[in-house]
Amino acid sequence: MLKTPYYLIDKSKLVRNMEKIAYVREKSGAKALLALKCFATWSVFDFMAPYMDGTTSSSLYEVKLGKLKFGGETHAYSVAYGDDEIAEVIDHADKIIFNSISQLDRFADASAHITRGLRLNPGVSTSSFDLADPARPFSRLGEWDARKVEAVIDRISGFMIHNNCENASFDLFDNMLGQIEEKFGNLLSQVDWASLGGGIHFTGDGYPLDQFCDRLRAFSDRFGVQVYLEPGEAAITKSTSLEVSVLDTLYNGKHLAIVDSSIEAHMLDLLIYRESAKISPNTGPHSYMICGKSCLAGDVFGEFNFKDDIKIGDRLSIDDAAGYTMVKKNWFNGVRMPSIAIRELDGTERLVREFTFDDFVAALS
Repeated sequence: MLKTPYYLIDKSKLVRNMEKIAYVREKSGAKALLALKCFATWSVFDFMAPYMDGTTSSSLYEVKLGKLKFGGETHAYSVAYGDDEIAEVIDHADKIIFNSISQLDRFADASAHITRGLRLNPGVSTSSFDLADPARPFSRLGEWDARKVEAVIDRISGFMIHNNCENASFDLFDNMLGQIEEKFGNLLSQVDWASLGGGIHFTGDGYPLDQFCDRLRAFSDRFGVQVYLEPGEAAITKSTSLEVSVLDTLYNGKHLAIVDSSIEAHMLDLLIYRESAKISPNTGPHSYMICGKSCLAGDVFGEFNFKDDIKIGDRLSIDDAAGYTMVKKNWFNGVRMPSIAIRELDGTERLVREFTFDDFVAALS
């Protein structure tokens, strides 16, 4: 049995998402790029690559990771490129997408030989969190003014539009895509490709995949563009757990159980968005607050129900622990970094990475 804590990637669960992505690619004609900002655990890239077309990135390091470890198409995007990194970005990318006309101008000569795109901001999004809303007031994410973009249309061949966020509603996606068509239709008809970004939970249970595919196909046909999708969470949702052990139990008005992990260090998005972790089946007569071991007072995974009383040494499994989780893990409090393990299709488990004190030391100086 592997020593906790560790992230466990289950290929039998991962492949369900991959098969849905492959279906959408075939039926809609859209291409799918893994969003590395959400998931960059390259130990399973060889498993995912046959179902997808490549990767999309948000930084130089992600561009290089996609090129070297995933293969296929490598799209480079960044809110802003530095003068000292642009050459290396271009060297590892098939397409470079600029966030602003200013950046397009600045690196016009350096990028003249590569396929170029520009990010558009339609001014609408599905985000319920201001922190994650790309269309928030005074947003720096993409160009808003179609007239300004028209003036540089001859220097680009496509657009990236990312305005979905945890959007599980096809109707909402359809409505917002209609607004994009209305606002930017004239521009879209002049380019060769358009990425609709990520944040579309089309691999979720009950999502109307055929309607989604038909809508993507209609968009592609109307403007004569190759459509790209950038699934991050959709690619890996429900595929991975964080395996932990109970270190202590106590009662302080509620029953508490302290585990050998931390949301601050290992599931940071829960803390940022004040969300509860997920533990299944979450039924039974015994209620416990599951707490992390860091010194942060609010280091709490959530409250859950269990069939039996929790005892020191019990193993717990935190569900859905891949997206925006493994990429954000950190060394807060020096808490032991979770290892990474993979459950193969035949049910066997193997350890692919273990982090040690030396890694903690190497992270700082």
